[in-house]
Amino acid sequence: MNKKNIWLTVAGVLVLFAGACYAQFELDSYLRRVINLCLIYAIIGLSMNLTNGFAGQFSLGQAGFMAVGAYVVGIFTVPVELRENVFYAVPMNPLIADIQLPLWLALIVGGLLSALVAFLIGTPVLRLRGDYLAIATLGFSEIIRIIITNAQSFTNGALGIKDIPTINDVRYIFLATAVVFIFITCLVNSSYGRAFKAIREDEIAAEAMGISLFHHKNMAFMLSAFFAGIGGGLYATLLGTVDPKNFLFTLTYNFLLIIVLGGMGSITGSMLGSIIVTAGLEFLRVFDEPLELFGMAIPLFRPGLRMVVFSLLLMICVLFWRKGIMGTEEFTWDKFVAFCKNPEKYFMRKGAKKNG
Repeated sequence: MNKKNIWLTVAGVLVLFAGACYAQFELDSYLRRVINLCLIYAIIGLSMNLTNGFAGQFSLGQAGFMAVGAYVVGIFTVPVELRENVFYAVPMNPLIADIQLPLWLALIVGGLLSALVAFLIGTPVLRLRGDYLAIATLGFSEIIRIIITNAQSFTNGALGIKDIPTINDVRYIFLATAVVFIFITCLVNSSYGRAFKAIREDEIAAEAMGISLFHHKNMAFMLSAFFAGIGGGLYATLLGTVDPKNFLFTLTYNFLLIIVLGGMGSITGSMLGSIIVTAGLEFLRVFDEPLELFGMAIPLFRPGLRMVVFSLLLMICVLFWRKGIMGTEEFTWDKFVAFCKNPEKYFMRKGAKKNG
């Protein structure tokens, strides 16, 4: 990346941060919550794309790693004086009852613990491939949730943890997302990222070139879990409470949808997919509410129509963008300038490149 693109990137981040500041002070709490949820889902989508898109390993354990990060933040950020009211059924374990951490440290601890769990899981599981790996990681995700449900003195069991200090500040969550975005971008463009892509394309050829399959697969899996844990911790601070039912295996499918829609192997695609999926599901709620037109009730507008409309829109996207909106490409300033100068010529060149 040349100096011009670096300065343009810095300027772009500053403009986006200014937009985050505007959103924080000018928008209502509902819109701020939607924006924050988009940013948090972008972090988790990026983490999942690191394993599935760049390393080519079909993992479905993101909900479990989110749960680990969320519960670490929930356990260690609730004020000590309020914990007796939270753990009223079973007293909190004395080993952690008096430990309170600042949010930033709890997020890092949650990410590291998620990475440790990923290492323990990945050591035997990453020897599998394809659907078998997906089933195994999905199973371990459920195991994590069941352990959380039964470790009552640590996690409060099925009752969950409430009174978590909430943060609905767009600026802080934007900065966390920007740091994750920059780190993963640098990682993907490094020698490790090229090794991940080589494994994705052909494991046998990558191993023949001297790439350690187990080492790089495990690294991608652990980094993915680390960022998923941080995303889960931010998710807990946004909700103000955590519960085992928040992390059912169906949650993982939302992030799979994000990376497939945005583009497997595209960082900017994951960001775009998180905005489309998260904001789309929220703003289409109008279809779930009764509608009257000229004094007559429209029978189609009832609970459940939102998901029908959203599914139809997704089907249209898949038909037109079979590899996702971005595919494996990334946003670059050179492409942006070329598009601004001559959009028709840009699309013709892109179509010619795709066809031939």
